[in-house]
Amino acid sequence: MKVKVTNVNQTDWNEVVIKSTMPAGLEILKEIVYNLRWAWHYPTAKFFRKLDPDAWFACGRNPVTFLEMIPYQRLEELAGDATFMKQLNDIYADYKNYISQPVDQTKPSVAYFSMEYGLTDVLKIYSGGLGVLAGDYLKEASDSRVDLTAVGFLYRNGYFTQTLSMDGQQIAVYEPQNFRQLPIVQLKDAIGEPFDLVVNFPGYTVHCNIWKAMVGRVTLYLIDTDHPLNSEYDRQISAELYGGDWENRLKQEYLLGIGGIQLLNKLGIKKQVYHCNEGHAALINAQRMADLVAEYKLTAQQALEVVRASSLYTVHTPVPAGHDQFDEGLFAKYMSGFAAKMGMNWNDLMDMGRENPGVAGEKFSMSVFACNTCQEVNGVSWLHGKVSQEMFSSIWKGYFPEELHVNYVTNGVHMSSWTASEWQKLYTETFGPEWINDLSNAKRWEKIYSVSDEMVWETHQILKRKLIDYIKSKYEESWLKNQGDPSRVVTVLERINPNALIIGFGRRFATYKRAYLLFTNLERLSKIVNNPDHPVQFVYTGKAHPADGGGQALIKRIIEISKMPEFQGKIIFLENYDMTLAKRLVSGVDIWLNTPTRPLEASGTSGQKAEMNGVLNFSVLDGWWLEGYVKGAGWAITEKQTYENGDFQDQLDATTIYSMLENEIIPLYFAKNQKGYSPEWVMCIKNSIAKIAPRFTTKRMLDDYLNKFYYKLASRSAYLTQNNFEKAKEIAAWKEQLAERWDNITVNKVSTPDMGGHGMHVGDEYHIEIRLGNVGLERAIGVELVIVNRSPNNTRVLKTVELNQTKAENGTLTYEINYKVVRAGVFTFAYRIFPKHPDLPHRQDFCYVKWVK
Repeated sequence: MKVKVTNVNQTDWNEVVIKSTMPAGLEILKEIVYNLRWAWHYPTAKFFRKLDPDAWFACGRNPVTFLEMIPYQRLEELAGDATFMKQLNDIYADYKNYISQPVDQTKPSVAYFSMEYGLTDVLKIYSGGLGVLAGDYLKEASDSRVDLTAVGFLYRNGYFTQTLSMDGQQIAVYEPQNFRQLPIVQLKDAIGEPFDLVVNFPGYTVHCNIWKAMVGRVTLYLIDTDHPLNSEYDRQISAELYGGDWENRLKQEYLLGIGGIQLLNKLGIKKQVYHCNEGHAALINAQRMADLVAEYKLTAQQALEVVRASSLYTVHTPVPAGHDQFDEGLFAKYMSGFAAKMGMNWNDLMDMGRENPGVAGEKFSMSVFACNTCQEVNGVSWLHGKVSQEMFSSIWKGYFPEELHVNYVTNGVHMSSWTASEWQKLYTETFGPEWINDLSNAKRWEKIYSVSDEMVWETHQILKRKLIDYIKSKYEESWLKNQGDPSRVVTVLERINPNALIIGFGRRFATYKRAYLLFTNLERLSKIVNNPDHPVQFVYTGKAHPADGGGQALIKRIIEISKMPEFQGKIIFLENYDMTLAKRLVSGVDIWLNTPTRPLEASGTSGQKAEMNGVLNFSVLDGWWLEGYVKGAGWAITEKQTYENGDFQDQLDATTIYSMLENEIIPLYFAKNQKGYSPEWVMCIKNSIAKIAPRFTTKRMLDDYLNKFYYKLASRSAYLTQNNFEKAKEIAAWKEQLAERWDNITVNKVSTPDMGGHGMHVGDEYHIEIRLGNVGLERAIGVELVIVNRSPNNTRVLKTVELNQTKAENGTLTYEINYKVVRAGVFTFAYRIFPKHPDLPHRQDFCYVKWVK
């Protein structure tokens, strides 16, 4: 037989899962590991790190793989070590004490839905600020003992890991997660088999594995479609966060909303409030309506009343283009059969997602659907609340933006997660051991003024040195990986100066964030960073979406600038911005820079994290900083838009930044005394901690959600559903009756002031009378005088005055008022007719408006 060059068959690899075994006494480690509380409880994380620092960092701080890396012999030695066992038992006792505290029954229970959660870098199910905010919110709900259950996705590939080529090109690397090596457990059914959530899609079903992540006292259920019974196509639904085409995005949102509610139903979980964190989860209300129609035989309108009364939609996006919209054909592919389940026809369902109902061809917007099915809507800062009123004003035509019910809750950050252990130690010693449970008490924070300047400065310097060590390690690792020029690496590392004023910039590289602003005038920037007496250095980091060519080009440009001789070691870009890198930056830089195009920063939370660590903000007055800025505790770039031309505005803002750095910030930092620090700078740190930090924690944020929305929703929902949905049915019937009569209502008489050629005068009183016919429902209609100030670009409501209903005869209603003029000027007025019912939460709940002609 002829001998071949080679003869090798293909290997058939088999996977076997070998679980680690714990010696007697160490079993409790598993219980600690599989609750994510270690992600924000420094003593527990420190305990793991001390066991084997090298292994802890080698495994990416993943306690599951960390325990598997420790040899069994070493574990036996530890089990016999009395000192170690005491430390372990102390950690476990603290954990059990925390976990065993019951939920606060006085607070409403909540079901929370989000596409992403940033809890720890170990669990790659987040991309940026939205996810980190959701993760912080779950942690705070746990700390505050709120009965909250969350639903999201477990992505096989998560969001991408960013690497940079030598020329600065972003490379998106998707690294599959091994779910068996994560601090989560797969949900099992009653007989111990994997729990299978079967979600009906049109013509077929999708099977979902369900994983459970314990976030302290809060349970987070994660949907995973990488199931053997699914087609290869459907196994990819949950492969990547925000991955795939528009059809895959719709399938993800279908699963999060419809599948998420079906999951809670199957687990027997009912909550008082249902909270959509962004419009991705809006379809939860479609499934909830379908359940009410099927189980209780409610009509579509009755079901909508019930669902709306317990629903909250939080919008994080300040521009209409950022909201998911789907062509009717694509939406119909998955939802055409669902309209009947909701008790309505297809056109009615489509109209619930359109700003202009009845307009053929208009796409279905998840955000519009959320607005129409949620009683409450909120933005994530005061300014973003105003922007959202403008953005959503076309949904509720007949009302002006400032009249809308759209409210706000300014975002905050989870104190224990983002405050460095050094600052936490100082706060505990200064504010008292209970400060962590009393975060909104400004009086406690004012005690920072009693701390010596030297202590505040040294605490910051410790963290600054840690950041510099981290930067050097990351930078060297990156250059070695890319086989960079060793001489350039040495030059950069040598120029990183612990005595320099270090300014940090870390965020998603979207163009509106304006990371390029600093580089508008390179000659002026060079003078700033190369002053030998007052050295300044900038550290940049951030990811651009893989489809965002502009953002990627910006990263490339910054790296090109950083390689110029005058900027080497003065401008540094760190790749793969994640939670670990963020924690180093927000605690180690001297200033946190933020330069968004106003008013496109919905809130922003990175600057809030800096505040908790004594790092001062230098930011455009946008998002949270518009509320947070205090003179003498940071610096503000005006929010005023001087130029309509964006390039001119950029040039002005860049000039402002250079000027403030040269004339205010840098001189203040380097006004050092004989002890090596600037007393004025330290006072700014103290001011920021005392006057800003306590207002931007998730504790305050969660309290705001409770007081503004959760209590209100839980109360009204209970009111509408008691006695077999009696009130919901009553309101639905009233709306249907009024809707049937609305177009037939006539204006029979309008008696208004006769201004003639003389006009009106301040102090005069005028009688106004309006008579309506064909109403049919007494006390169901209101009429009001609306006075506005109109300009070419804006119409602003100055005052509304409701007329009194004085007579009701044979379907004819008479409204009158004596109105006294109190203000001079040129005004525009009209009369608005609107529905009235004592049980409506606000006017937009039944948005029927008729203007008197």
